[in-house]
Amino acid sequence: MASSLEEQVISGRAWHEFCEMLKCAGEQILRPEAPQDAFTRAEGFRYLSRLIRIGLEMHVEGADPDFPSLIIPSHETAKIGADNPDNLYQYARLNGRNDYLIRGNRGTVPYLSFGSQKGGYETDSKMEQTGFIDAARMQFESDGRFELILSQKPHAGNWLPLEVQSNALVVRQTFLDRRNEKPAQLSIEPIGSNDKPLPLAPVRLHGGLQNAGRFVETTAKLFADWARGYQAHPNQLPPANQALCQAVGGDPNIFYYHGYWALEQDEALVIEVERVPECRFWNLQINNYWMESLDYRYHRIHLNKHSVHYNEKGGVTMVLADRDPGLPNWLKTAGHRVGTMCMRWVGATEHVHPTTRVVKLAELTRR
Repeated sequence: MASSLEEQVISGRAWHEFCEMLKCAGEQILRPEAPQDAFTRAEGFRYLSRLIRIGLEMHVEGADPDFPSLIIPSHETAKIGADNPDNLYQYARLNGRNDYLIRGNRGTVPYLSFGSQKGGYETDSKMEQTGFIDAARMQFESDGRFELILSQKPHAGNWLPLEVQSNALVVRQTFLDRRNEKPAQLSIEPIGSNDKPLPLAPVRLHGGLQNAGRFVETTAKLFADWARGYQAHPNQLPPANQALCQAVGGDPNIFYYHGYWALEQDEALVIEVERVPECRFWNLQINNYWMESLDYRYHRIHLNKHSVHYNEKGGVTMVLADRDPGLPNWLKTAGHRVGTMCMRWVGATEHVHPTTRVVKLAELTRR
């Protein structure tokens, strides 16, 4: 006899409920404080379609923690919460009661980190760390090969702690120059099991659709709330609430800044850092209102430690504008009039805060 959850799959109710959750998620794009022009609305609804793809990958296709696979949750056409254009993100579902082995080759990417987490945007909008390790604390063979154990029980060598409630792995690979650096090659497998995945269970599909639907609505709400908060202080880039950033899955080596920008076509936002401290990595990126990085495939919307032009004092001046002011470090608004922005120090010896000012674009082009 079919269970009640199986009956919901058979009857189509599970699918209908999933669609209803997506319908409710659309209200986040219609919030009264959000821009109401057609361009921003279109990006907002496209954003939801992207979240649907991410949610289904996480919670349906890649949802089995007994047979995890590394998916890419944020990339050129699917973005969450000020996704870093310099990152390759990878994600796998875990069961904290299991042990796992990651095999890989280090590659040449400058920054590589692994974090185990519990929670999720589909539950309480939190993804709290349960373990963390980065390449600076890991051991590698001379040819770059390595193994990393994920478990509750401590292991010698490379070990990523898990807790009973751990349910996800997040990998960050951060590039200075994507064209000339090689990412780490990674695979993950459970330890102590030779079983093969079973055919799709109706109960698992029901739960996956529920989680995917909640993920879309809760993620959209979370970052719409953030954007609303930044609107109170336009064209500033203050330190973010670091505890909050960590509670939603941030890397503990990163110090974050978030802000909101709004410019007329004849205006520019000048962002200055008096002195760049010693650090493993830093960058500044421009996002749309929905906290998606702008399309870095076609526009220069971010600068990092490698790509930026420094002044003689070791500081930087970056300019956000619709048109090229003829100065180094121009970031393009790419057809947007408002949006959000993010800056991050990774492993910095100190956190030198940026300053901002709005000027007429003509003032810069005359210099």
